[in-house]
Amino acid sequence: MTLAGRIATLLVVGLLLAYGLASLAWMAERREAMDRMLGSYLARDVAAAVAVLDHLPRAQRAHWLGRLARPHHRYDLGAAPVDLAAAPAATALARTLAQEVGAARIAAAGARPDGELVFALTLADGAPLALHVRPPPVTPSATTFALLAAQLAVLALCGAAAIRLATRPLRRLADAAERLGDNPAAAPLAETGPREVASAARAFNAMQTRIQAHLRERAHILAAVTHDLQTPLTRLRLRSELLADAATRDKLLADIDAMRALVDEGLHYAASAHAAEEAPQAVDLVALLDGLVCDAQDAGQQASLEAPRSLTVTTRPRALRRVIGNLLDNAVKFAGAAEVVVGLAGGRVEIAVLDRGPGIPADQLEAALQPFVRLEASRNRDSGGTGLGLAIALRLAQALGATLQLTPREGGGLAARLSLPA
Repeated sequence: MTLAGRIATLLVVGLLLAYGLASLAWMAERREAMDRMLGSYLARDVAAAVAVLDHLPRAQRAHWLGRLARPHHRYDLGAAPVDLAAAPAATALARTLAQEVGAARIAAAGARPDGELVFALTLADGAPLALHVRPPPVTPSATTFALLAAQLAVLALCGAAAIRLATRPLRRLADAAERLGDNPAAAPLAETGPREVASAARAFNAMQTRIQAHLRERAHILAAVTHDLQTPLTRLRLRSELLADAATRDKLLADIDAMRALVDEGLHYAASAHAAEEAPQAVDLVALLDGLVCDAQDAGQQASLEAPRSLTVTTRPRALRRVIGNLLDNAVKFAGAAEVVVGLAGGRVEIAVLDRGPGIPADQLEAALQPFVRLEASRNRDSGGTGLGLAIALRLAQALGATLQLTPREGGGLAARLSLPA
C-alpha cells in the first residue's frame, strides 16, 4: 500500500471511530435529557388524567380513556399485568409520578418483555388503573445524518489535501532520483516549500553536485590515462615491429592492440555517464538501424533488418546508435550473424538484436551487463571481448529512458531487447 493510502486509511478509521464515539455520547445525553423531560411532562399529564377519572362516574370512565391517551402512553381500566420485570427507567419514572399523584396511588411499576413500562395506579374510589408508557426511540433524524455526511465530506477533502501536501514532495524527490540515475546533469530540485521539504531538497541537490563532480573527475582521469597511454603504446608498437622474431612480434602486437582496445572502451564507458546531456530530437529509427546494418554488411558481416517502412521516435541518436552498434558487434562477434527486429508493443518501440550463438546461461544474464565481466564459456578475452560492450549499452539505454534486457533465444542463441518510449 502506498503512503497516501496508509495515511488515508488511518484518517478514515480515526474519523469513523471518533464520530462513532461522539454519536454514542450524544445519544446517551439525549436519552437522559429526554427521560427527564418525559418524566416531568408525563407526571403532570397523568395527574390531570387521574383527577379527571376520579370525578367521573365508573360507567363513563371507559369513554374518556381514548381522550386521555397520548402518542407515548395510554390507560386501561383494570389491574396491571403481573409479568412485570424491574427496570431502572420504571423505578425513576415512578418516583416522578409519586410527586404528582402521591406514592399511595402507585401500587407497582415495571417493564414488560417488549420494553413497555407499566404502572399499576389506584383511583380515589379504589378502582385499579393501568398506565402503559412506551418511551420514544432515540434515533438520529435525516437532518442529523445529512449534517454528519457533510462534515465527513469536508474532513475527507481536507484530509485529501493534507495527504497530497505531504506526499507530493516525496514524489518530486523520487522523480528527481530517477532523473539523476538517467542524467546526472539534470536540473536540481527547487528548494522551496516547508522547512523540512526545502532541507531535503538542499541535501539532494548537494548529493547531485557531489555525484556530478565525481563523474567529471572520473572522466578526466580516464581521459588523462588514455592520453598518457597512447604514447607508450605507440612506442611499444614501433619497437615490436622491429623485432626479428615474427612469432614474438605478432604476439606483442596483439597484446598492444588488446590494451589499446581496453583503454578505448574504458573511455567510452566513462563518457556514457554523460550521454543524457545529448539533446533529444526526432529520428527516423528505421533509417538509423538500416545504416548500422548496412555498415555491418559492408564490413563483410552477416546482418539483417526486419522493421516497418518508417518509424519516427524522439530520442538521443548518438547514444541509440552506440547501443545498437554494441549489440550488433556483440552478436556478430560471438555468433557470426545478427538479426535486428523492430516492432511496437504496449506503446513502446521494441528493438531486438537476435543471434544463434552459444548464448549466455540464465544465471549469468545480469552479470553480463556489468562492466569488465567476461564469461568463461564463450565470451572471453581470446575472442576479443573487453567486458565493457554490454555495460556501455546498458548505461546508454538508461540515458535514453529505455530498458535493456538479455534473454535466451528460443531454439538457441541470445536475444538483446531494447524497449524505447514511443
